This record gives sequence, structure tokens and C-alpha cells, in this order.
Amino acid sequence: MKRILHILIKFLLPRIARLDISGWENIPKTGSFVVASNHQGLLDTLIGYYTLGDLDVFTVVGEKWGKKGFFRFLGQHLDFLFIDRFNPDLKALREILERMRAGRILVIAPEGTRSRTGQLLEGKPGASYLAAKLGYPILPIAINGTSDEALLAHLKRLKRLPVTVRAGQVFELGPLPAEERETILQRYTDEIMCRIAVMLPPEARGAYADHPRLKELLAEQEKAA
Repeated sequence: MKRILHILIKFLLPRIARLDISGWENIPKTGSFVVASNHQGLLDTLIGYYTLGDLDVFTVVGEKWGKKGFFRFLGQHLDFLFIDRFNPDLKALREILERMRAGRILVIAPEGTRSRTGQLLEGKPGASYLAAKLGYPILPIAINGTSDEALLAHLKRLKRLPVTVRAGQVFELGPLPAEERETILQRYTDEIMCRIAVMLPPEARGAYADHPRLKELLAEQEKAA
């Protein structure tokens, strides 16, 4: 069933969306890593499996979605792991770590929910906590143009939705110390979100538009150009 769903996604998505994909040379060739992406609409999940489908990925999804029949069905066949993303327990962490030690790729959405405006929401600490505890490299991915409203409007007009997907450079977070944990977690969360924001157009940067770390990354980007 998983293979059939992947084939359907590969067939349907290009007929729904006009994808502009770049930065895929940044994807590590070997080893496990964490994919951290923003979340604008329901289409994002399909885009993730379309663009990363050749990798052995699994996705952390909020436990509330595991109670909904359709998402439970998808989860069984596309390998969703339903957990409390804001307070993952030891069992969930062990399951994630076991999968990653087996060479698999974890996909997370630090915002924790879809943005209704297309602008970045504040990241939740759960994603940075997972990334820091796991200790694997992080690949930031920025998706733009996938709001549910825009998708519906284009479908009604029988037009493909223009979508951009950008992969940034891999980076790592430091270990999570016992002291000042909340402060460090916030810094790690901001780092992840700003590395996503730098790949988005200014109007989509939302909560991070004026963040000092984003300004540093933009300056580094301009200097390297």
C-alpha cells in the first residue's frame, strides 16, 4: 500500500501544483538527519513525500490526528508517528531514536500546526527539544504557496498552484544542558525557524521577520552571493 500511495502522489501532485524545487544538493548523501519544515497547508505532507520519497522518511504528527480515520489510514501506510509533540515521553523518544539509528530520516514541522495566513508562526520548543536530544544534523526546508485557501482557489479554476520548495544547508544544534534549559531551547527554536525564514520571501517570514538572527543570516547570504 505504501508503494501505491507513493505512486499516486508522484502522479497527482504535478497535476495539482507547479513545483519550483531547489537546494536538493544540500541533502546529506549518507546517514540519518532531521528535516525541519514550515507548514502552510495540507498539501505540504504530499510535497514532503513527493520530494523526499526516495529516502526512508517517517513523520512526527500530533497525536490528535491519530484519532481521525483518514489520517490514521495515511499514518499506517506513510509511516506517521503520532506523539505529543509538545511533551514527548521517553517511549516516543526511544522509538524515534531507534528508527534514526536504523538510518531513517525524521520529518518535523516546528510550528506545530498549519499557518492560516501563509506567514511563519512562532516555532514550538518540542521540535528543537527532539532535535537536540537526538543529536542529528538538521536540514531546513521552506515551502511557500501551499495555503489551503490558495489551493482551493486554483483547483476551482482548474489551474496548477505555484509552489516553491527550498532546502537550506545542514546545521547542528549543541547539546541540551540541564541548566537554563528553557533559554537554550528558545535559542535553538529560533535558530531552526530563522534558517527556514531566510529561504522565504519577506512577506512570508511572519513572526521572524524582524528577528536579529534572521538579519544575521540574510547578511551572510548577501555576502556569499
